[in-house]
Amino acid sequence: MTVAINDELEQMKTMIKNFADKEVDYYAQQIEDEDILPQHLIEKAKELGLFGISIPEKYGGIGLNAVGKTNVLEQLGRTHNGFVSLISAHTGIGSTGIVKMGSDHLKQKYLPDMAAGNKIGAFALSEPGAGSDATNLATQAERQEDYWILNGTKHFITNAPIADVFTVFALTDKEKGAKGGITAFLVEKDFPGLIIGKKDKKMGLRGSATAQLIFEDCVVPHENVIGEVGMGYMNALKILGEGRIGLASRAVGSCDKLIELSAAYAKEREQFGKPIASNQAIQWMLADMATETEAARTLTMNAAEKIDEGKKVIKEASMAKLFASEVFNKVADKALQIHGGIGYIGEYAVERFYRDARITKIYEGTNEIQRLIVARKILEEN
Repeated sequence: MTVAINDELEQMKTMIKNFADKEVDYYAQQIEDEDILPQHLIEKAKELGLFGISIPEKYGGIGLNAVGKTNVLEQLGRTHNGFVSLISAHTGIGSTGIVKMGSDHLKQKYLPDMAAGNKIGAFALSEPGAGSDATNLATQAERQEDYWILNGTKHFITNAPIADVFTVFALTDKEKGAKGGITAFLVEKDFPGLIIGKKDKKMGLRGSATAQLIFEDCVVPHENVIGEVGMGYMNALKILGEGRIGLASRAVGSCDKLIELSAAYAKEREQFGKPIASNQAIQWMLADMATETEAARTLTMNAAEKIDEGKKVIKEASMAKLFASEVFNKVADKALQIHGGIGYIGEYAVERFYRDARITKIYEGTNEIQRLIVARKILEEN
């Protein structure tokens, strides 16, 4: 790799790390107990420009490239994953479609408010019958002169209860399907016919709100088509590619935090008259945790660098998401083992990270799907 981190980005990383470790962490247990993100933390995130990290400066964002965004999300991954999910979903899959494929009109109309965090973005692809198989969409859009009528249901939509704008994928030509028959739309929460379901109760990611979206003759102006009509499936792949790299970055940051917590605990916890850090079994766990985390970081940064070079990263993004999420789950498991009984108690960060790690192998494409993507690309290339 030839990634160079400039002084400005290093300063930003330090600032965000301090925000994550000193401010968000302080309210982590409150988020767990109440399942709500404190508004003052969201306001501080706005002040830091976190909602606009991937939005160009001309629209009020910071305009980081993929490498810069990867570094920022890595620092955010150190803290409460529910809080990070709000920002990551917004700056990743929630706004990437507008930034990369949106018309000038859509960019000017929506991006300034999204960069400021005044409008929250969400991404609506998954359906009850179209999760891993994103080509099997049932939500349909029918053209009516200068607007479209959407009907269908999306589910597990991150940020849905609080989002203002949704990137929504629907069938516009059933016969063509994924090969020219899926289109992306930008749907506002107040468009007639959009119903937002009740907030889901989840195993982890407390504070990160997800819900169903129900479209009942939802009226969407033609000007709110993102990209070309019929090219929605290809657009979704591009958006998800960058989103998967972001997810991998967050996982790496969480691993860093778990290693730090585990090393500190191992040095202070005594058994049989000596710190457990002196035991080879603990040392080997820490060594494996650190080694695999560094490998995940390198794989993720490599994918980000390729994006900035203008290369296609479908395979690399899937590899990064697959490997980093698997490592996150392994590191969380070892961290809990090092902490012993205390690690299983809900008042300690390790227990929270352990629960939150599990979803990373499922959302934004299950790891089984990532393996299929990687394998198919290998077979195409050789």
